Amino acid sequence: MVIYLPGEPRQPEAAPEPSFDELTPREIVVELDKYIVGQAAAKRAVAIALRNRVRRQKLTPEMAEEVLPKNILMIGPTGVGKTEIARRLARLAGCPFVKVEASKYTEVGYVGRDVESMIRDLVETAIDMVREEKLDEVAERAEQAAEERLLDLLLPPNSAPNGSETAAGPNGQAQRSEASDRSREKLRGQLRESKLDERLVEVEVRERAMPAFEIVSSQGVEEMDINVKDMLSGFFGQQKKKRKMTVAEAFDYLIQEEENKLIDMDSVTRIAVERAEQMGIIFIDEIDKIAGRESGHGPDVSREGVQRDILPIVEGTTVNTRYGMVRTDHILFIAAGAFHISKPSDLIPELQGRLPLRVELSALSEEDFVRILTEPKNALIKQYIALLETEGVKLTFTDDSIAALAKFAVQVNEQTENIGARRLHTILERVLDEISFDAPELKKKNVKIDSAYVSKQLAEIAKNQDLSRYIL
Repeated sequence: MVIYLPGEPRQPEAAPEPSFDELTPREIVVELDKYIVGQAAAKRAVAIALRNRVRRQKLTPEMAEEVLPKNILMIGPTGVGKTEIARRLARLAGCPFVKVEASKYTEVGYVGRDVESMIRDLVETAIDMVREEKLDEVAERAEQAAEERLLDLLLPPNSAPNGSETAAGPNGQAQRSEASDRSREKLRGQLRESKLDERLVEVEVRERAMPAFEIVSSQGVEEMDINVKDMLSGFFGQQKKKRKMTVAEAFDYLIQEEENKLIDMDSVTRIAVERAEQMGIIFIDEIDKIAGRESGHGPDVSREGVQRDILPIVEGTTVNTRYGMVRTDHILFIAAGAFHISKPSDLIPELQGRLPLRVELSALSEEDFVRILTEPKNALIKQYIALLETEGVKLTFTDDSIAALAKFAVQVNEQTENIGARRLHTILERVLDEISFDAPELKKKNVKIDSAYVSKQLAEIAKNQDLSRYIL
């Protein structure tokens, strides 16, 4: 619960999110600035790449087919915002987005999934996105249909005693029908007011009787076992059984059933595959781990071999999925790596040519750390303030305390491997450890974090040898 102090202005309502098609590259950068500090060159590159997709949709089909995405290679130390830029970009555009680590394809014993699995994962993500959109469209109709089915369970129609209808004649039948309608509307009101949530009803549920098995093939386990199950589901059929559950549980279950009836999965699949092909974004992280040539020793799979496996996907090929063939020609690939040891020129020339746009992300300075702690919408300090407000504790940070945190984070990064802003999570957690622990006993109290308190906590961290090894 947010506590507003006397005279403190209430927060204004959030403005509606702008439509993606209306965003210019400059406005895309402004949106990214709300969550990511600095890295203007990288934001500019991805904003232009995203805007080019909108421009491409306005071309003639013949010209649009020839316009290929300009894939991007981000170069910079870990923790400076490479992944976050790509993730926020995809969320802003409403695009299917998948993040993979290139190094995982070099793992020993890596069977059942190949490089093409990133495309299958992208299609699955697109399916989920489109299905959620369709669920929003049919939600109201599904709820109405589920309500009627639930009322039928609570008050079965034509429940008059045998023979009474004939004896009473048409007038009696009309009276019973009117009484039944009144009872039904009364139950409907009680149902909507959640007065019947704990009542038990008997619902007919469907259970698929399928044996559990897998078939390993050249396409991988994750493809063949699903396809075979789909093919054989008609032979095994679906069993129905009655199960007792509360009205609240039954209502949720019936809504899901009605939603599945109203959604055309063929249409969902068709839209999702097209969206994955035309608007999909794949973020390939740790690409520097597969750069360079092997010395011929070690257990790992050839790094250059992994590059050659990734190459046709990035170049443009057709991948077989359970939803049909998917072309990768117009998928945007964003690769990223720290390149501490290797360098981008260590990648095979063909792969370098498919990553034409290169942007370098700079290491974070003390000023950047101050901005990361305070400016973004999801800034760490804002998160901790909101968390403790749920306990009734009003937490405030002075400017000098934030500066002390930022200075300490820079010192930590200088003494150890530079991992960017991820240090801030650990530092803030340790500094606020006592306050977080005692928060339930500090209800309705104002807690001020100043530089003296921060310095004391940081000194304790530095003295503790275990924490020193962990943080420093």
